[in-house]
Amino acid sequence: MQSLFTPEYRWLWTIALMAALFLPVRRFIWVLTVRRAVEKTGEDMVDDAERARLLRRAGISAALLCFVFSYFYVHTLFK
Repeated sequence: MQSLFTPEYRWLWTIALMAALFLPVRRFIWVLTVRRAVEKTGEDMVDDAERARLLRRAGISAALLCFVFSYFYVHTLFK
């Protein structure tokens, strides 16, 4: 078990941290973009097609953000 906490498994921990952060970060980004779209259009709600598009966009942004954060965090941790 001790061998898992070595710099050799840096990529494993990067992927694990990225996976743990992905869903909450995607949800947070999605909520912010839906609120922004509601403010921008002036309507009370955004239609389902637009919500799905914003969710896909939030997923891509969250994946990139989580990967970059996880990489630098694990790199700093194993220095």
